[in-house]
Amino acid sequence: MTVDCIFCKIINKQIPATIVAESESIIVFKDIAPQASIHYLIIPKKHIRDIQSLAPADYTIAADIIFMAQQLSQSLPEPQDFRLKISSGATAGQEVFHIHFHFLAGKRL
Repeated sequence: MTVDCIFCKIINKQIPATIVAESESIIVFKDIAPQASIHYLIIPKKHIRDIQSLAPADYTIAADIIFMAQQLSQSLPEPQDFRLKISSGATAGQEVFHIHFHFLAGKRL
């Protein structure tokens, strides 16, 4: 955990969030500023700053995120197509420096 990381605080239940799904390594919650009718954030419980910071030991976490997206799609009222979006680094638009994937679904994106 990084003390000043908002996502680490959500993981540790120090900040409230609407949790959608959770596994041993991943937590999913609703985005507070949704860009689609269904907008979740999928994040690892381990603090990893960005994709560039992934270590070989973290590769299973990356796979867990992909499979979580698949499970989320299948858990919707009707299994749906979805967009999985990630920004890695400040110049790419990353604002919270804890790796996270945006799961977007619902209306045509």
